[in-house]
This record gives sequence, structure tokens and C-alpha cells, in this order.
Amino acid sequence: MRRVLSLYRSSVGKKILMAVTGVVFVLFVFAHMFGNLKAFYGPEKFNHYAEFLRDVGAPAFGHGQLLWLFRVVLLFAVVIHALAAFQLWRMSAVARPVPYARGLQPEESTYASRTMRWGGVILLAFVVYHLLHFTTGTAHPDFVPGAAYENLVIGFQSIPVVIAYLVAMGALCLHLYHGVWSGLQTLGVNHQRYNRYRRPLAVLVAGIVFIGFVSVPVAIAAGIIV
Repeated sequence: MRRVLSLYRSSVGKKILMAVTGVVFVLFVFAHMFGNLKAFYGPEKFNHYAEFLRDVGAPAFGHGQLLWLFRVVLLFAVVIHALAAFQLWRMSAVARPVPYARGLQPEESTYASRTMRWGGVILLAFVVYHLLHFTTGTAHPDFVPGAAYENLVIGFQSIPVVIAYLVAMGALCLHLYHGVWSGLQTLGVNHQRYNRYRRPLAVLVAGIVFIGFVSVPVAIAAGIIV
């Protein structure tokens, strides 16, 4: 236990923790994206998928209980991820109290890496709004419990909502790009033979997620999904 705590207190331990929780997020993001894409198949399949998520785990779990349990676990992972990121930032600030001069950032620094903190704040705000919009219906004026497809289509008929969603997906993909690239390095994929593939893989993952997520609200706004 002492060794585990000692590892966590180090910058390496915090980076490993961020990489592991990051893998959980990437898996969740892809699963959520593929679920959203079922909207292109019409209301029957999309509503069936939404009902499946609420019934999964039955009869051991009641209606929606396992889904909420998963949300709590995911929220716990988000808190750990954000806390480790903040602590790493503080450790870096203490180690170098004077910021880099303009144009003299480290060689590996990218726009994505330099905006990770603000991107994370945007994503946290978006997640809260997303849950209030499509899960509880608090931020959805025409929300109907159980009508997942109808709530989705009506929710994205608002252009400001679509724009906010696109901005959030942009922040998500910048976060994913840097997270995949640096996370693979943290988890040991750091060899001359493989390093040249890390950045293209990060671009591919971020690109697929961006296209997959924005295609649904854009299709609804354009009248393709009705």
C-alpha cells in the first residue's frame, strides 16, 4: 500500500492514473458514439437501444439501476482524472514558477496540450448540460421520459444547442488527440519503432469521434434525421 501511495505522489504515478482513466473514457466515448449513430436507423432501433441500456443487468438490477451505477463509476473516474491533472499542473508550476517565453515552449508542446486544462473545463460543463438535457430533461423544454429518439430530434432542432454541441465536440477531440498521444507514451508505447505511429493514431481516433458525434446533430439540423 505504501508503494502504491508513493507511486501516486510522483508525477509518473499521476500520469499513469490519468492514462488508465483515459482508456476508460475512450472506450466509453466510442460506445456512446456508436449508440448515437443508431439514430440514422430510425426511431424504432434507437429507442430499442435506449431501452436496452435501461434494462441491462435485469433481474439483478432494477430498471436503469446498472446504467446509473455505471454513470457514478464514470463520474468517479472523471474526478480522479481531473484531480491528477490539476496536481500535475501544480507540480509543474512549482518546478518552473517562471512561464516559458513566447515561442520557447517545449518541443513536444502542441496547441492541444496547451489547452488541455480549459478543454477539460469545457467538457465538464458540457457533460453536466448533456445529462440535464437528455437524461433528466431539466434543460429540455419538450422532454418526454422514455421517448429517447423524439427527445434527441427535438433537442437538436435548436441551432444554439447544435453550435454548443459542436464546440464541445471540438474540445473533446483536442483532448482525445493529446490524451491518446501522451497516454500511449505513458503506458509504455515509447519506442523508436512505434513513435511515428502515435500521432497519426491520435489524429485518427480524434477524427473518427468528431465525425461520429457531430454527424447526428448536423443531420437533425439539416432535416436528414426527422
